[in-house]
Amino acid sequence: MTEVSSNNARPPLAGRTIAVPESRALDLFCRMLEDRGAAVWRCPLVEILDAPEPQPVLDWATQLCAGELDDLILLTGEGLRRILGLLARTNEVQRALFVGELAKLRTICRGPKPARELRELGLKPGLMAAQPTTAGVIQTLSEQDLRGRVVGVQLYGTDPNQALQDFLRQAGAQPRPVAPYIYADQASEAEVAALIAAIVEQRVDAIAFTSAAQLRYLFRVARARQQQDALLAGLQRICLASIGPIVSEVLQGYGLQATVQPDTQYFMKPLTNALVAHFRRADEDSAPR
Repeated sequence: MTEVSSNNARPPLAGRTIAVPESRALDLFCRMLEDRGAAVWRCPLVEILDAPEPQPVLDWATQLCAGELDDLILLTGEGLRRILGLLARTNEVQRALFVGELAKLRTICRGPKPARELRELGLKPGLMAAQPTTAGVIQTLSEQDLRGRVVGVQLYGTDPNQALQDFLRQAGAQPRPVAPYIYADQASEAEVAALIAAIVEQRVDAIAFTSAAQLRYLFRVARARQQQDALLAGLQRICLASIGPIVSEVLQGYGLQATVQPDTQYFMKPLTNALVAHFRRADEDSAPR
């Protein structure tokens, strides 16, 4: 439900500055936050691009169309959307064949986003991961007999997800990975440095991470400028909003804990609502009694 305020009510995020490193849906996310009273620090850190070499993706799609795959693991909705977009631009007939063959496969979705992409095609996921993580996919597939099965693995960016591929091989399956998109740096180093300074100096109250790539780029620039310790200390003093378990796991790898994360639906509106709830509690705790 959208937060609605009367003319006399103080918006729930009034007085808060929230850094937003999102790129693709930057305007939408910022509008959600600004509608709730927040000031937004826009710094899109990374952008998502099609794989620079499309032929490996097309070859993989041809294998799927030929019925060579038994299962397909979809780690992201972005990946399926990029594959379909590439096929639409190069061979619309093959795109139709791809969707038809997709309906015959057992699909395994890591989370709600790839499941939503399937539903937009009129398809349903065969299996949903126990948790929207690689570990959740492995847990779910551990209950299946995978011996002799050829399993397509749509990767998250260019990360080979060695843990998942190793699990499949140990289970007797043959993984066939595909990387239909890449992450590329979008903000200049100077822009990232300005964001780091704002975090260190606590000129932002929160930062809302919507992908692990954003976090990695932030720390890469900090390391290059010998500011990693200062950035860590700054992040520990502000609210760290994570869109879901993958980002939260990467935060933990840096020794940080997500302050807020949506409970089940890992999208921007639930993330916005989680930020509202967090700062509302903070305002209530600081109110005179």
